Amino acid sequence: MTVLVTGGAGYIGSHLVLELVDAGEKVIVLDDLSTGFRWAVPSEVRLVQGDVSDKQLVARLIEENGIDSILHFAAKIVVPESVADPLGYYLNNTVKARTLIETAVEKGVKNFIFSSTASVYGNTEVRPLTEDTPISPINPYGRSKAMTEWILDDVAKAHGLRYAVLRYFNVAGADPKGRSGQSTPQATHLLKVAAQAALGQRPYLEVFGTDYPTPDGTCVRDYVQVNDVARAHLVALNHLRGGGENLILNCGYGHGASVLEVIEVVKKVSGVDFEVRFSPRRAGDPANLVASVDRVRSLGWKPLYDDLTVIVEQAMRWEKTLAARKAA
Repeated sequence: MTVLVTGGAGYIGSHLVLELVDAGEKVIVLDDLSTGFRWAVPSEVRLVQGDVSDKQLVARLIEENGIDSILHFAAKIVVPESVADPLGYYLNNTVKARTLIETAVEKGVKNFIFSSTASVYGNTEVRPLTEDTPISPINPYGRSKAMTEWILDDVAKAHGLRYAVLRYFNVAGADPKGRSGQSTPQATHLLKVAAQAALGQRPYLEVFGTDYPTPDGTCVRDYVQVNDVARAHLVALNHLRGGGENLILNCGYGHGASVLEVIEVVKKVSGVDFEVRFSPRRAGDPANLVASVDRVRSLGWKPLYDDLTVIVEQAMRWEKTLAARKAA
């Protein structure tokens, strides 16, 4: 059988494709290349440029390739942008996902894995966050993902579609073999921005908010390495293929680091004391998001890169690789 990965030319999606190929899976990538890159897809994988809401295209791919599983990564992911453009986020992350799910049901796809986010939890006081923690997203990005989670739950009950929802915490780092990494030029990921500042690609790093109810006043996040996240999807896929129950999984390490702590690690790894500027809070940023990961570990998932220094080193190497690619 063949696996369809939507958004497989993007950051997390491309790492998942690499893990699938390494595991011997046959993979097709569907990506509109609005934020993804052709070169991020391995040469042995077929890349189809198109939209997940194109029902005729998706139906044809399913029928012609015997697709039994869809892993859906295609989405908009920037919290401040979602606050400014909620309609765009509900269109891309909810409406188009609903159409994709409908096509999957109509064509008999057995398994659907959805790329969700810890943002669905909102500004809860629960520590750490378990998958059973009531969700209460505080921004359109989180709400758009929560809506799709609800759609999947309802569709599974009505039509028998098997699904897994993976709620990412702060995904970071790059493929240790140097095959892929965070490549979006204007990405807002803290580690990427800090690495760019250390390499002189940005004049300074801006920290948004120093008055949060955390030990040093800056936001605390659970930073999880991108290949570890990708491997959690393989665990979920094998679980569904083996007849396992529908499930929701947190993807994190179970411990957090503040913005200032991350900056210090980047400065230490790079040896550069780059400028840091402090600004007011951004809209939609929860203070503290740390995962409980007992459930994903119970399925056999074990992290390989649970070390912030290692993750920063990977991010720094990838930024240098990107710089060399642009200069070539």
